[in-house]
Amino acid sequence: MTICLPSMPSWSEVFSTSQANVQLSFSSFVVAFGLTQVIYGPLSDRYGRRRLLVFGFALAGVGSIVAAMAPSLAALTFARFVQGAGAGAGMVLGRALVQDFFSGSDRARVMAYVGMAMGVCAPLATVIGGQVHVQLGWRANFWLIGGLATVLMLTTWFGLPTDARARATESHWLREMLSIYRRLAQVPAFIAFTGVVAMSTGPFYVFLAGTPIVLANYGVGPSEVGFFIMVMPLSYIAGNFLTSRLLKRFGETELMFIGQCLGLFSVCLVLGLALSGVHSPFAVAGPMMLLGLGQGLLMPTALAGTVSVVPVLAGSAAGIAGLSQQMFGAFGGYAIGLFDNNTAVEMALFMIAFILVAFASQIWLRRIQSTPGSAGD
Repeated sequence: MTICLPSMPSWSEVFSTSQANVQLSFSSFVVAFGLTQVIYGPLSDRYGRRRLLVFGFALAGVGSIVAAMAPSLAALTFARFVQGAGAGAGMVLGRALVQDFFSGSDRARVMAYVGMAMGVCAPLATVIGGQVHVQLGWRANFWLIGGLATVLMLTTWFGLPTDARARATESHWLREMLSIYRRLAQVPAFIAFTGVVAMSTGPFYVFLAGTPIVLANYGVGPSEVGFFIMVMPLSYIAGNFLTSRLLKRFGETELMFIGQCLGLFSVCLVLGLALSGVHSPFAVAGPMMLLGLGQGLLMPTALAGTVSVVPVLAGSAAGIAGLSQQMFGAFGGYAIGLFDNNTAVEMALFMIAFILVAFASQIWLRRIQSTPGSAGD
């Protein structure tokens, strides 16, 4: 998702189009990434995790190769959609595997470790992507991702155990999938957890899509932008590490609330600096460290909550939660491209709106949890 971010500001010139159209290529990945998760999830509950993971990585590899050879922005946008459709398997089935192998507080702890690994990937990809863009051109990044998809496909096939979850059933898979999602929609706690996860993801995607544009206006080029973007994912790693330690001392809902407060404060600080005329990349990257730290406290517990409310439907629950994340992320990532983003004001306002709705979802969740017998109804 992030390796091509440093290249995106240049695509409007390469393909002679608007920046909003360029942002659509990012959103197409995110939309496919989310939509396919609601399909991979229930299918993995029925047929097993491993074979669907292999299929997903193969599809992501094909999309990457097509993107590397794309002659136009329309072709690149389509290729990114295919790439996202394949990559969605890794996200949803990875979370479902955590539910399969861990329980209780260990589940949130392992989710924190997963978050730490993901936090490493995002900044590392932007740094590598910027350097590859400068040295070899933007197409080389997609060849690199195609190679990585092949490696993932092989290691999944030979490294994961046989699909023990596969089960026989007489009902059609589509009818069963719709029945599962109707069941999850009737569980208030699942809806509330999903709202927290989805709305808390929005600021991250706005940051990923908007920061390269804002920093370009602040004089930061493709080879340097990754170093500024990486501060938020790195602080996200730190937040996940703290979560793995603080779960023994604080409850999961308390960590979620602290994380939301840190995020709101950090984005308000970015807005205040921008309105005060401080137009420096450090005025964006510095405060965003607190947002990453807050999301590191929030996400592991919220994600663990989505898959644990109805454990037997972990894959399906992870799928719908993943879809909601990517849909709101795609909206934020595309919408921020409709503005000039000469300063960080528009970006900060978008992020604040997402965080406030996430707060409302969390308040609803606390009320559900305080009512005996209502969390899993």
